[in-house]
Amino acid sequence: MKDATKKLCDRIVGITHKDLTPDAIQRARQLFLDGLAVAVAGTIQEEPPSILAAHAKEMGGIEASTVIGFGFKTSPVQATYVNGSSMHVLDFEPMWSPANHQLSTSLPGILALAEYRDIDGREAATALVKGIEMMGWLREGSGQYDAKAMRFHPPGLVGPMGSAVAAGHMLGLTPDQLRAAIGMAASRCGSLLANAGTMTKSTHCGLACSLGVDTAMLAARGFGAHMEILETPRGYVDMMFGGKFNYEMVEKFGPPFRVVTPSYAIKMFPSQFGTHFVITAGLELHKKIGDPKRIRKIRLTTPNMPYIDRAKPLTGLAGKFSWQYTTVCALLDGNVTMSTFEDEHRFSPAVEAMLDKVELNMVDDIPARFEELYVIMEVELDDGTKVSHRCNGPRGKWGTPPIPPEEHMVKVRDCLSTRLEERDRERLIELGGSFEQLAVKDLREVMKIVSCGK
Repeated sequence: MKDATKKLCDRIVGITHKDLTPDAIQRARQLFLDGLAVAVAGTIQEEPPSILAAHAKEMGGIEASTVIGFGFKTSPVQATYVNGSSMHVLDFEPMWSPANHQLSTSLPGILALAEYRDIDGREAATALVKGIEMMGWLREGSGQYDAKAMRFHPPGLVGPMGSAVAAGHMLGLTPDQLRAAIGMAASRCGSLLANAGTMTKSTHCGLACSLGVDTAMLAARGFGAHMEILETPRGYVDMMFGGKFNYEMVEKFGPPFRVVTPSYAIKMFPSQFGTHFVITAGLELHKKIGDPKRIRKIRLTTPNMPYIDRAKPLTGLAGKFSWQYTTVCALLDGNVTMSTFEDEHRFSPAVEAMLDKVELNMVDDIPARFEELYVIMEVELDDGTKVSHRCNGPRGKWGTPPIPPEEHMVKVRDCLSTRLEERDRERLIELGGSFEQLAVKDLREVMKIVSCGK
């Protein structure tokens, strides 16, 4: 499409806080709290954030932006890198349609720049909606809906671009400066699905977000890039999607915003979203079976998604990406929580024994797209009885009633309680409930609370 990059950037820069609909503002509030909560929990539930924080602290840098959970400040770029990784490491942030992680690739950079440049909640909320909008339309335009069609892990593919848009709003970039920022960001895109289940996966989001912040800051200083990066030969669309792309985003970017439609699915289990289907099925059968010692055999029929076929995950973290492990935990425990993915639980005798009973059949005729995906779980008991359940999706999936706000707040409180005392936790929730109305001092208070410093 001729002049696609120019037209898009003109449109993006023209969108202001006045364009945010009430629904978009409400979603921004919910995402703000969800992101902060899972980031705080991530800093203590998993090891990668502490390693990244120690690395960032040793590297030094201007003390401008808070590193969540570790009580120090560093440069906006470095703080974004660590905080984005902490926000994703539990795999507990919302899932988007088409599949992507659009919160850990946008919110951390916004928060870092808000501290650095004294920017208020109104502009931060607007930046969040715009960054999410960019990533959603890039994923939509690619047409890569099915997991089998994706060459890269989506947040590394579109995250730097969305983060550049969000950061660009925070910094007040002109259309030409934004073109330069996403031109740079396009050269920084890519992440490999082979790293799912490793420490590195969390950095796909943290690094993507930090790269977008970096490009926006460079563009503000006059650093340049190809100004037609979307449509040019060997540019973003050509190299990432083989030239196949639907440019409707150029005309549709904006209200009512993708944060509202198709919106997102709040995760109630801290694992890869496909596993939520077998978890849901397993929880339903757990209620029917009673004593899990009665289970003789478990048969799973799922779409062909090899990267979550892990019969014996090597760590608890890898268990987040295992059809088999998450099935076993749901059937055994009747619940799947953050502690489910600790190594102690992964290698418990009961789990080890049950994993040997799982038989997985991945088939090509079930779509590997979350909107259409389903799984079938059949459990054979020791008396020969068979019980089964087909799950078309977890609660809160697109096209179903959303997770009730009060239930979401149980998740938020559970996550925040891993690090915060009740007074700080409830104050943070109070502030998050009016995200777009927060003054600069209020956002600074938010970051002081989540720093977990003394």
